[in-house]
Formats: sequence, structure tokens, C-alpha cells
Amino acid sequence: MAEAGAARGRAGRARRVTVVRTRGGLSVRLDVPAVVAGLVLLAVAPAAAVALIGSGDYPMTPAEVIATLTGGGDAGQEFIVQDLRLPRVLVGLLVGAAFGIAGAVFQTVSRNPLGSPDVLGFAQGSSVGALVAIVYFQAGTFAVAAGAVVGGVVTGVAIFLLAWKRGIHGYRFVLVGIGAGAMLYAMVLYLLTKANIVDATRATTWMTGSLSGRDWDQLWPLAAVCVVLVPLLLFHGRPLRMLEMGDDAASALGVRVERVRIVVLLAAVVLVAAATAAAGPISFVALTAPQLARRLSLPRFLKGAGRGAPLPGPNLLLSALMGAVLLVAADWAAQRVFGADQLPVGVLTGVLGGSYLLWLLATERRAGRI
Repeated sequence: MAEAGAARGRAGRARRVTVVRTRGGLSVRLDVPAVVAGLVLLAVAPAAAVALIGSGDYPMTPAEVIATLTGGGDAGQEFIVQDLRLPRVLVGLLVGAAFGIAGAVFQTVSRNPLGSPDVLGFAQGSSVGALVAIVYFQAGTFAVAAGAVVGGVVTGVAIFLLAWKRGIHGYRFVLVGIGAGAMLYAMVLYLLTKANIVDATRATTWMTGSLSGRDWDQLWPLAAVCVVLVPLLLFHGRPLRMLEMGDDAASALGVRVERVRIVVLLAAVVLVAAATAAAGPISFVALTAPQLARRLSLPRFLKGAGRGAPLPGPNLLLSALMGAVLLVAADWAAQRVFGADQLPVGVLTGVLGGSYLLWLLATERRAGRI
């Protein structure tokens, strides 16, 4: 513990921090590597979105896509972009951002890089809710999305209550989540055995996770949830950073520990449920985005920065941007890399994310943290 604290302190001192002061007396501390990483991701995200909009059976150049988005395209291009491809890309950006920032919250609260919605059972809870709507009620798109939200929220509340014992502690939260995820996955298999062939096919397609066919009906509810909850989580970024120092230290600095945990966990659960309702349980984005965001903002070239260890702090905004870029890039690759066989984006993120999970486990074991 002492060595870890010393290493974290050396990493923190190695960061380039700039203080900007205004004439009114306000001052803002800018973490230079994080700002640079954020600007890079802000540039990559729209570039990836334009590339994805321009791909498909009717390819378009980036110039044609931008011209169409600004009202300069012909009627055919406007239909393809505005009605078919733009909603899909915007849903992908919002889903990726929601998974990324929610994953950062879960990993910070649990103090564990494996503490993501994929591992803790929240995605499985949303799947159970959606399958109940499909199998027993033959529900339409809106009702399936509502079932996914209800399933995810109920799962989150249940895990929170089961893990509560004079507060929420990281490893207990992770263990309860893993156990709940295993039971919920068994319920998913049970529901599939009860479905007829049509409903089972529909449920399996939804569970894979895909942006195909997404339109404005899926976009607006998710956008409304993100507009409310993402700023709320960003507002709690500083208390979350303090929580990583321990409950006693955070309390001494004025943080209402359990209140902060409850607020951010509930917000993250609703974000995950809304994103899952919009695109299905796309796996591993919530796990990988926060870790990649931390490593992207790590100044490895600075003396004392540590040997590749991620720096402390939730990096909420960077995680959201990284999640958006990852999902849009994965969707582009799923459409273009495999030729005529277009894959659901959830298949590709599952393969890549599973490989990343194995690497992360090996890294954590070598570091002696698991």
C-alpha cells in the first residue's frame, strides 16, 4: 500500500499542470496531457463519424458528406445521410459516450479496473428485461427498450442493496455484481428456451448489440438521458477523484462519501440502461474506454511517471469521448473490414474487448493487484 501510494504520488507530481487565472480572480487548473488527449479525441470523433456516414452501399466522400450535412447535397444524398445514416452514427456516439463515462464511474467506485457494467451484471439485467418483453408480450421496439431500461435499473438497485453493508466497498460490490450477472445470464438462457423461433431469433439479434436500423426514435430518448445525466456525473468528477484516496481522506476533505456514491451509481446505471435500450448490450466498451482514456493521458516520457501505470482519477470526460470514438470506429470496421459479411458491432467489440480483458488480467496479476 505504501509503495502504491508513493508511486501514485510520483506519477501525480510528474504531470504537467497549468493554472489559468482570470482578471476576476478565478483560477482553473489544466491537466495538460488530459487536455491534449481530449482535443485529439474531439478531432477524431467527428472524423470517424463522417467516415462512417460516407460508408455503405452508396459510398460518399467526406466532402460530399459535409456538404450534405450543411444543406448542399442533392435529394438522394440528403435522404441517405439525414434519414438513414446520420441517426445511426449519432446513436453510436451517444451510446459509446454513455458506456464510457458509466464504466469510468463503476471502476472508480469499485476501485477495480474490472468493475464495468459488462462484468457486474447490468447488461445482463437489461437483457432479461428486454427478453421478458419480447418472449411474453411480443413487444414492439419501444416496449423492448422500456423493458431493457427497467431491467437494468432494477438490477442496479438490487446489486446496490445486496452489496450494502455500512456503505459500499469495492470488492464486495464487484463480487455481488459478478454473482448477479451469472444468475441473470442463466435467466436469459431460460427465456430463450421459452421463446418461439421468431422471438428467439429477434432476441438473439438484440442481445448481440447492433447499430443497424437505428433511427431518430432511438436517438431522442437517449439524448435526453445523456443531456441530464452526463453533466451530473461530470459535476461529481472532483468528489470521485477524492474517493480514490479512500473514504476517510475523502470525508476529511468534505466529501459526503455515501451520498456521492449513491448519486453517481444511480446515474451510471440509468445511463447504461438507456444506452443498452438504444443499441443492445454492446460489450466491453464500458470496460476498455476508461482504461484507454487513462493511458492516453499518461505522459510516459516524463521522469517519475511510473512504468506504464495509469494515473489516478476518473477521467470522466475523456472516458466518454473515448467510448464514442471506440464504438463509431468499431461500427465502421464491422461494416468495411469483413467484405460483404457485415457484422453487428457487438460481435467486433466482444472479440476485441475479450482480448483486452485477458491482457488486463495478466497486467493486474503481474502488478500483484489480483
